Amino acid sequence: MRRERRHGFVFVSILGIALVSLFMVKAENTLPSPLKLSWHYYKLNTTCPDAEAYIKHQVQLFWQKDKSITAKFLRLLSADCLSKNGCDGSILLDGPNSEKNAPQNQGLGGFEVIDKIKIVLEDRCPGVVSCADILNLATRDAAHLAGAPSYPVFTGRRDCLTTSVDAVDFPSPSISWQQGLAYFQSKGLDVLDMATLLGAHSMGKTHCHYIMDRLYNFNGTGKPDPSMNKSFLKELQKKCPKKSKQDPTVNLTPKSGNDYQFTGLYYSRILSKKAVLGIDQQLLFGDDTKEIVEEFAPSSGFEDFRKSFALSMSRMGSFKVLTGKDGEIRRDCRRRN
Repeated sequence: MRRERRHGFVFVSILGIALVSLFMVKAENTLPSPLKLSWHYYKLNTTCPDAEAYIKHQVQLFWQKDKSITAKFLRLLSADCLSKNGCDGSILLDGPNSEKNAPQNQGLGGFEVIDKIKIVLEDRCPGVVSCADILNLATRDAAHLAGAPSYPVFTGRRDCLTTSVDAVDFPSPSISWQQGLAYFQSKGLDVLDMATLLGAHSMGKTHCHYIMDRLYNFNGTGKPDPSMNKSFLKELQKKCPKKSKQDPTVNLTPKSGNDYQFTGLYYSRILSKKAVLGIDQQLLFGDDTKEIVEEFAPSSGFEDFRKSFALSMSRMGSFKVLTGKDGEIRRDCRRRN
């Protein structure tokens, strides 16, 4: 729990790369070196030493044309890593029963960009770089371009052979913070990881149907969520009319200017009771999560958020990976070899 991790700072050295992680004093509470993955795996162990540079260059080209790929990649990676299968590239597979067809994954994007990056890598070093690693590295690079830290990504993942809708257990965005914590803990993550990773909602959009219950029928009461700021409630109700036949989108963190920048505004909006998704607003109602929000919300807490984000993304990316002789290295991210 976070209270065990808040007494000071620990500098975690990862083969010469120092990552400052907040609230930690014990080594077992810092970023563990994954047993199966390696730092600079492609440079040190394969015939494609420049794999990460190739991916970074491609991401820069696509990001310059479309800033929204950061939000798309963050959601795509979360959908992959937080499924029952873990970070194995299963979200990228096509098929009538694939994970991408699960109701929870409606609106996922970024698949075409991953495909194009894979084509470049297959041209330069065929059969070496997994789709699972491409997704993790591309997400890190896109997030960094948007203002997040360039956190370390351990690599050496292999791609899964199967995908199934049943593997998707992503909960409703209207769950309580207790239910949210239980879900993250089932993935080997803790309360600080949960409150930090949800900070990815500082950018991107959501469909109205994910928040209709908050706007009109909170917990079956037939009334709006009482925790919402009244003026913000009216604003969202205008964008998401009760009887609309459409399903428009709303910005997760509405602000002027670029809506695809990595900022700490997400946390200040929670304190103002202006979070769009229910699970985001719920962070205000747990003692630990509220304390994290209060620390990340001020401008002085943004750097703390960035450091914590780096740690939590690395931890999430190490969940139930395939390595060695398991799985395969797909030639096409959408289908098995």
